[in-house]
This record gives sequence, C-alpha cells and structure tokens, in this order.
Amino acid sequence: MLILGLESATAQVGCAIGGHEGVLASSHSARDRRHAESLVPQIQFVCQQARVELTDLGVIAVDAGPGLFTGLRVGVATARALAHALRLPVIPISSLDLLAFPARFSDRLIAAVIDARRGELFYALYRQVPGGVQQVVAPRLATADDLAAELQARSEDVLLVGDGAVRYAESFRGLAGAEVCSHGLMHPSARDLVLLAHHHALREEWVQSWEVTPTYLRKPDAEINWATRAGVPGPKDAR
Repeated sequence: MLILGLESATAQVGCAIGGHEGVLASSHSARDRRHAESLVPQIQFVCQQARVELTDLGVIAVDAGPGLFTGLRVGVATARALAHALRLPVIPISSLDLLAFPARFSDRLIAAVIDARRGELFYALYRQVPGGVQQVVAPRLATADDLAAELQARSEDVLLVGDGAVRYAESFRGLAGAEVCSHGLMHPSARDLVLLAHHHALREEWVQSWEVTPTYLRKPDAEINWATRAGVPGPKDAR
C-alpha cells in the first residue's frame, strides 16, 4: 500500500511517498513559510521521483498538529481534497509524535516542543518503548518557563527536540541532565510521517476525509487579535 504523507504544521513544508519498501521519495522546504505555494509542487515532485501516479496511492497521511494555524489548515485541507477526489482514507498523526519519533533510540525522557509563537510552546513528553516512543504527557500549550519547571520537577535526563526547544534553548540550559537537539531535529519530517502511517495502515487505523480535524490547542491568531481589540479575555486571562 502506497502512502502519501503531507507535513506542514511548522515552518517546514514537506511530503513523502512510501510503503512496505520504506520511503521512496521525499521533499522538504523551510523557506518563506509559503505553505500553500510549496505543498502542491512538492507532491508533484515526489510522485515524479517515485514514479508513482496519484491513482496508485492507497492512503493519505497528514500531520494534524498542533502547530501553526495557516500551515495546519493548508495540510489538512490538501489531505481532505486529495482523499475525497481519490476516494482514499486518511491517517492523521500528531506533529509532536513525529518530532519524538526520530529520538526513539534515546533512553532519556523526550520532550517534543513546537514554537507556538506569542511566547508559547506546544509540547508533549515521551519515553522509549520497543519499536518507537510512547506519550507520557499529552500535548499542552505552555510557556518555556512552564515546561522548564515541569522538567525540573521530574529530575530526569531529558532530550528536547523541535524548533520550540531551539528557540527557547536558554530556558533549558540550567536544567541538570537536559540537552537541546541540533537543528536536524527541529521540524516534523514527512519521511517519519510515512513510516508511522505505515504501521497504522497495516492495522487499517484510518478515518474518512471528512473526519480529519486539525489539533490547534489555541485559537487562531486572527481570532485572538480580534478578541483583544474587543476587550474579550485571552487564553491566559481566562485561566
């Protein structure tokens, strides 16, 4: 079964094609954050490189967030449209799961951290299990100081991955046993999306196109800006 994976939850946009043979072709771009303009040409490119027609696909996989509102909207809308047109099921996978997956060989606690802008982070915590990672703390929206306090309270060696970890690295440098990832682990990968989706596809763990919903964890910036101008309490004020 061939899988097309679409990843656009962060500043990086990517797609990949693969199946039981592994990843056949992939493309990633992190320039200018033009998700809508980048994704479709990348789909065409990976299909050409893999010598695959869209009609050869068996399932669409998509990064369902959390992440940047515009990028998530583009990726999910594209996945829905392709799945509907090709009559294919969809496998939505968390962006934080995708970030943690490449660190699955680490025996440390893994913190997957995405820059949510506005001084906030999306994060979840994971541990190594045979064949991958297991989520031990569900996705949350918090500040870097909040995450640092939680990690300090746990008193464990921890590997932080994701662009949020890199951007707010100074907040974590004082933590004993904490290591911030290199730039190679900053963004979710479409290659990893295909690999993870393949396991779900074997068990037929998928949904229909109209059932795919992005995970935002926070209202869109435009809605927050409107609420602020209107004097409506924001997420922090409402706590």
